Amino acid sequence: MLHPRRSLCVSFACFVLALAAPSPAGRAAEATFVHLWPGWREADSFDRITEFLGGAEPAGRRTLLRTQPDARAGYYFLFRLRLAAAVTAAKFELHVIRPDAPEPTVFSFPAAARSGDHVFDLGLTGADWPGGKKANPVAWKLTLLAADGRVLAEHKSFLWEQPAK
Repeated sequence: MLHPRRSLCVSFACFVLALAAPSPAGRAAEATFVHLWPGWREADSFDRITEFLGGAEPAGRRTLLRTQPDARAGYYFLFRLRLAAAVTAAKFELHVIRPDAPEPTVFSFPAAARSGDHVFDLGLTGADWPGGKKANPVAWKLTLLAADGRVLAEHKSFLWEQPAK
């Protein structure tokens, strides 16, 4: 039998070790979608004065990625991503159930950024969004995947969570 003081010391040491050891629930998220705003954007909303002066389309402080790079009008997912560590060779997978098709369509976009907050604008443009400005997705899910396939962050629409009937 342990001495009462030793028992207390052992219990205290176990308590301190338990607090210091990272637990799956207590670990800081590697990446978090802080805000996400889906919506239609007209092509002219991307026009900037630099283009009229002969320059290329400026991205500003965001990373702008489109499924059809030459088409600007489309349905966009604008979001802020908070990263605990830099990501390279990662990708975004956007699963969308369009109003014209019951099965999800999957779009992939490259993802690379330093740690901290970053703004991304992912556009479903051209033939990838046939519904035009009056159409909205039925449901969607956005996932950030590491190079090895691990899920770093995920955000879903309300209807994506609903059980199938």
